[in-house]
Amino acid sequence: MGGAEKLARILQDSTKAVFFGGAGMSTESGIPDFRGADGIYYQKLHREFRPEEMASHSFLVNHPEEFFEAYRQRMMFMDAKPNAGHKALAKLEERGILRAVVTQNIDGLHQLAGSKTVYELHGSSLRWFCMKCGRFYPMEYALREENRPIPHCEVCGGVVRPGVVLYEEGLDEEILENAVHAISDADTLIVGGTSLAVYPAAGLIDYFHGKHLVLINKTETKADSMAELVIRDAIGKVLHEATERLFHAPSIHIRLPQKAMP
Repeated sequence: MGGAEKLARILQDSTKAVFFGGAGMSTESGIPDFRGADGIYYQKLHREFRPEEMASHSFLVNHPEEFFEAYRQRMMFMDAKPNAGHKALAKLEERGILRAVVTQNIDGLHQLAGSKTVYELHGSSLRWFCMKCGRFYPMEYALREENRPIPHCEVCGGVVRPGVVLYEEGLDEEILENAVHAISDADTLIVGGTSLAVYPAAGLIDYFHGKHLVLINKTETKADSMAELVIRDAIGKVLHEATERLFHAPSIHIRLPQKAMP
């Protein structure tokens, strides 16, 4: 029995499943893993910065022009579309099997695919806000030519930044609490596209005490030994195949015993 079929059987037994995903969830949509990005050298700054440095609060404050240049080049993917995995999760939620999506991604593809309950641990690149007055702006505002190199608020003139959690910043407490509650109450937790190496988000798996723990990742994770099912394959492919089997393949449904012939 393949991994997708095993996952379909687990989902058939679930009514409070939760999906917890990382960067690998979006690579099939053409969005590269941030940690795989190269640092950028800026001649006037006379040094090379690692991706983590360029995506930090201090870099935004101390080198705003370079921050926004790097952010536009490396963190904004206007043409990215939901992949088969995003769509499968939305279908599972619609059918009452999946309760929530907890994601470390900032691309908004889960919502674009149709998921309703999504807890974005690291914020969203689609929502920007003024650092001075708090006014919100859509991402498109920051892309306007007149807002280069640094976008400013139309009301107070403050710097308008992306609504993502940068390095050196804490997670939103309300979102984190909602994610913890969803995972704590889940009967099935599917962890996909994350090596579970980035804290505090990676620590959320410790709140799961349900029946089925499933890990879908191309590389080893710290929780492999704890999982009922580990699948080493593309996450979009696996989720799509599992939902197709769950909703369309009669072979996984429970078969009632046939009556004996008289």
